[in-house]
Amino acid sequence: LTTPSEAIDGELLARSPGLRMCANMAVGYNNLDLPALTARGILATNTPDVLTETTADFGFALLLATARRVTEAERWLRDGHWTKWRYDTLLGRDVHGSTLGILGMGRIGQAIARRGAHGFGMRVIYHNRSQLDAATEQACGARYVSRETLLREADHLVLVLPYSAGTHHSIGMAELRQMKPGASLINIARGGIVDDAALARALREGVIAAAGLDVFEGEPQVHPDLLTLDNVVLSPHIASASEATRRAMANLAADNLIAFFTRGEALTPLNPEVLTR
Repeated sequence: LTTPSEAIDGELLARSPGLRMCANMAVGYNNLDLPALTARGILATNTPDVLTETTADFGFALLLATARRVTEAERWLRDGHWTKWRYDTLLGRDVHGSTLGILGMGRIGQAIARRGAHGFGMRVIYHNRSQLDAATEQACGARYVSRETLLREADHLVLVLPYSAGTHHSIGMAELRQMKPGASLINIARGGIVDDAALARALREGVIAAAGLDVFEGEPQVHPDLLTLDNVVLSPHIASASEATRRAMANLAADNLIAFFTRGEALTPLNPEVLTR
């Protein structure tokens, strides 16, 4: 049973000849070398669905905190700077009625879209590898657009796409320069999707207004330039961290182990073909 912090790669597998299964306690599995596991006949599982709504809640919390400068305001208050009310103190950006962009429209992306469209009256646009069916788009209140349009029109851009070699640094300086100067970027997907060094530079130079990050390249290390900036909200990969959801994730991972070792089955297999060998 693993968490995203443990890398299960070819080197480790070469030293683990008795390994038969890896149950990952996460929906993402970029910590697993899935081709290497499959080649050795080792089953891999993950924990989808049970964390969707909790992660979407946190994604929206991070969006709100970023747009309204919540953590910056708290630091400013704690440091004793608040001496009187002023009309222009810590002005942020509205969320209601603004344009929400979502890159990656799986379960979590759809849950965020519903919150934006139905809870905050946002105009929701999205880009995905494939367009959703019309009924799902209507339920989410979302409209499919090109990647370029998404970057250009979003006031708040939320990243919810899976990490792979193909999505590494999907958001770099070129993409950030296509966004509005007043836009905010929210990453609750995986570190490495964003070029953190480029993002820090963009935030410092005013290319975009703000960012909210729950994941980082090389976490738990955080790019030092991000730590010096006021216009970024940082959290330690806790989007699914409610007590009930983390228990559900652990239970699903354990249930996958039990199903495999008692019945030769799995509830949420990532490489089901190994079960038929």
